[in-house]
Amino acid sequence: MRILLVEDDRLLGDGVKAGLCAAGFAVDWVRDGEAALAAVAAESFAAIVLDLGLPRRDGLSVLSALRGAGNAVPVLVLTARDQVADKVRCLDLGADDYVVKPFDLDELAARLRALARRARGRAEASLRHGDVVLDPAARSVTLRGEPVVLTSREFDLLQMLLDAAGRVLTRRVLDEQLYAWGEAVGSNALEVHIHHLRKKLGADLIRTVRGVGYMVDEAPR
Repeated sequence: MRILLVEDDRLLGDGVKAGLCAAGFAVDWVRDGEAALAAVAAESFAAIVLDLGLPRRDGLSVLSALRGAGNAVPVLVLTARDQVADKVRCLDLGADDYVVKPFDLDELAARLRALARRARGRAEASLRHGDVVLDPAARSVTLRGEPVVLTSREFDLLQMLLDAAGRVLTRRVLDEQLYAWGEAVGSNALEVHIHHLRKKLGADLIRTVRGVGYMVDEAPR
C-alpha cells in the first residue's frame, strides 16, 4: 500500500517512514504543503498522513484543497494539536482520522489499514478468496489453512489484487502502488512476482488480461 507522508520535521519524518516501511507500506515523504499537492496531482496514493504545521501551505489548506477538488483519498491528520476544536475542524474539512503526537507506530499502521479497508467498502480485516486467506495486520497468507511464505513484495501485490477482485489492474497502477519514489524496479519485476505467486498459490488464482494487466476473478459466493 502506497502512502504519502507530509511532515516537515526531519527526525519525526525519518522515524515514521521507517516504521511504516517496516509494517509493509511503500512511503513517499514530502516536507511542505505545496509539495504534497503536487505529489497528489502526479501520483496515486492509498492514503495520506498529514501534519498541520507545514511550511509554504499548512495542512488545513492542503486538506481543504484536496476535498475542494473532489479528491477522496483517505487522510489521516498527524499533529501535536490536541484541542477538540482542532479535531472538529479537521474532521469537518474532510479528514478521515486524527492522531495526536506522540503516538504509537503500530497504532498508526493499524489506522491506515482501517482507512484503506473502509475506502474499498470492506468490513472484514482479512481478505478471502477460495482457499486463500490474507491477513493484512499479521502480513500472513494461508492456503487451505496452511501458511504460505511470501516475500514482502509478493504479499503487497497479492493484497492489491485480492482487494480489487473482479477488476483488472494495469501494470502502471500496480507499479505505482508497489514502489515508492527512488526504488529500483527491474523491467520484468512484476512478471517475476506474478510467476512466484502462481507457483505458491496456484496457477489459476491470478489471470493475465493481455495488453491490459492482471486480475483475480471475484470469489464465488
